[in-house]
Amino acid sequence: MQDDNKRFVERDRDWHPPAYAPGYKTSVARSPSQALVSLQTSSVSELTGPDFRRLRMGPDDNDLLMNFREDPALAGTAGLPVGERIILFGRVVDQFGKPVPHTLVEMWQANAGGRYRHKKDGYLAPLDPNFGGVGRCLTDEQGWYRFRTIKPGPYPWGNGINTWRPAHIHVSVMGPSISTRLITQMYFEGDPLIPLCPIVQTIKDPEAVETMIGRLDMARSRPMDCLAYRFDLVVRGELQTYFENP
Repeated sequence: MQDDNKRFVERDRDWHPPAYAPGYKTSVARSPSQALVSLQTSSVSELTGPDFRRLRMGPDDNDLLMNFREDPALAGTAGLPVGERIILFGRVVDQFGKPVPHTLVEMWQANAGGRYRHKKDGYLAPLDPNFGGVGRCLTDEQGWYRFRTIKPGPYPWGNGINTWRPAHIHVSVMGPSISTRLITQMYFEGDPLIPLCPIVQTIKDPEAVETMIGRLDMARSRPMDCLAYRFDLVVRGELQTYFENP
């Protein structure tokens, strides 16, 4: 992002946890054993493309209640996913509050029982035939994005004897080009599993953890329908949202 004095705001590398974090067991095998090498971009397309404004979006791409229905012709609530209905919304901005318009925001999540629609997910919770767990949308001129979905459930994982992941939604924002893609997770405020999660515990700065928590917004909730959670994405600078290392 640009300002009057310099072209880029330097990224604070101490914001991220160490790649090697034994408490998060899979990081042991995935952490690099040699020093990282900086690679230069090789083409203009890596810096400037693609232009997501030309991306064809389906009418229900950002509506996870509708985009995987077993029978879209069913009327009313028949064939809708099971679970607590929610709205996830927010703005994509830089640290100066400048919006990032027309950029691709993608999200994916487990269903209300805590199970992903993935062949390697062996959790005993059942799949929901009417819920795919993925969505996408483009930000508008002011950087706003919006999804309608089901609140995901927590699930156990093999990091420890009784280790559970808090309910969370994965969010990807593309930025101005494919090479600037950033990925984070949104947790739900007040979830008691957040401080117990070994992945969250690798982040030593409490302020970094706070950037990953969606806040209940009753003003944007729909009475007798669904609650709303606001999750803003700050993509650059001192106040940036915590993003996962690629």
